[in-house]
Amino acid sequence: MANNLITKDLSSLIQVSRETIESLNEFKRILLENNKKFNLISSKDEEIVDVRHIQDSAQIIDLIDKKSKKCIDLGSGAGFPGIVISIIMKHNNISTIFDLYEKSPKKSDFLRLVSEKLELNTQILNKNVFEEKNLEANSITARAFKPIDKIFKIVTTNFKNYQNLILFLGKNGKQNFLEASKVWDFEYKERMSVTNSDSLIVSIKNIKKKN
Repeated sequence: MANNLITKDLSSLIQVSRETIESLNEFKRILLENNKKFNLISSKDEEIVDVRHIQDSAQIIDLIDKKSKKCIDLGSGAGFPGIVISIIMKHNNISTIFDLYEKSPKKSDFLRLVSEKLELNTQILNKNVFEEKNLEANSITARAFKPIDKIFKIVTTNFKNYQNLILFLGKNGKQNFLEASKVWDFEYKERMSVTNSDSLIVSIKNIKKKN
């Protein structure tokens, strides 16, 4: 595969090394090679995976405390953002462990395959995160996982400690976010996604259900 993966565009977002780009290229190769077997992304996304999935995932790296001991990705799927962030962390000598929760056995197998080949600091958990208790993480990430209200319920019910929740919100995300604010109290910072002007990246703290 040609080594043409998002080098210029990604470098405009974050500092990336040649080794990071090589690992991201390898991840992309493995993803496309196994897509039919594991049903990881839609076939129409195969041509735009660089921007649609890899760049999109990479843009949250600055929202994660580099001293974090553990991060948790909810519903990791094909590894977005968990695998992408883990690759960036590895090549920046960041020792954070990334727990990737994925209910699908096939997708979990894929995540293990990638993690082992790229020697990433991840733990692949083929579990339903709704059934887990007393979870702890510095940052929690969720991309194309569940509606905001359900994610807030997981964070407030299944986690005993966390620093921030990082959400990728799509076209209707702003409206859904406003609806959630009627039921939940929280602190947040938002910014426009660098890959889609209709999408938002939101970092949320201190989530509590309103009385």
